[in-house]
Amino acid sequence: MPHILGKFLHLLVVVIAVTALTYIMVERMPADIAAEIAGHNATPEERMAIRERLGLNEPAMTRYGKWVTGVMKGELGESLASRQPVSEAIRSHLPVTLELIVLAQLFALLLALPIGIVTAWRPGSLLDRAIGTVAFGLASLPAYAVAIGLVFAFALRLKWLPATGYTPFAEGMAANIRGFLLPAGSIALVEWVVLMRVLRSDLIATLSQDFILLARCKGLPPWRILLTHALRPSCFTFVTILGMQTASLVGGALIIELIFSLPGIGRLLVTAIFAQDYPVVQGCVLLIAVGYVAINFLVDVMYGLLDPRVRRGIKHG
Repeated sequence: MPHILGKFLHLLVVVIAVTALTYIMVERMPADIAAEIAGHNATPEERMAIRERLGLNEPAMTRYGKWVTGVMKGELGESLASRQPVSEAIRSHLPVTLELIVLAQLFALLLALPIGIVTAWRPGSLLDRAIGTVAFGLASLPAYAVAIGLVFAFALRLKWLPATGYTPFAEGMAANIRGFLLPAGSIALVEWVVLMRVLRSDLIATLSQDFILLARCKGLPPWRILLTHALRPSCFTFVTILGMQTASLVGGALIIELIFSLPGIGRLLVTAIFAQDYPVVQGCVLLIAVGYVAINFLVDVMYGLLDPRVRRGIKHG
């Protein structure tokens, strides 16, 4: 219980700090949402009337305080530009980002786990060196560069997959998945490298332990030694990196969303920043901050599942 309470307080402090800092940064931007709404031909009186109606004449911290009070009541406010409730805007864009993150991490795991296990069993082999060279090359590329290459190869040249666009899951599962293969693959081809290298390194260290030598002496097959005895205690750093990658993708996939025209949270956030739409920016930042801290909390829980000593330490600490 003390551990859970401490994590909750940490989440609260991080969320308040991030949202307050974001609000100050957006407030300092030179754009004027009232001028955008009124149009270029509006008079100063018309712009002043819009600012008065939207409450933009109030001090920034007063407006931030009202926003925090609304959040505590479950209200994120309304978009200054479209007058759409922020919660509805986030709700309509969030499934796209979540699907992108899930598929990207699933593809990364499908690459990192088997390759990490194989290369750890025979470190220094020809296969290990070849995979290491490919992984080093992919790790040096940003996700958007990989995305452009995949679009050129699979959309423009081979014409196997769509280059842009989004098909809702309700309109067809096959079309939905096809639209996500290139953006999710662009992220996965970069993310899997770190996961694989970390798992490989920890597995090599675990395979040198005495209990692994005992398992080999008992004549256990290699697959059983790797999957049953070595993999579980080698996953601590792996789980940490996976959690950090997943959390960073909540808001960090915006470039991929823009390249492939995916209506996700990243695209919504960028649009709101350029429009200086404070409530939408704050709602997106709140979602990203809560998601980041919550995923890190889940990583701590996973530690307890992987190692009973950690669970007992949490219980008695």
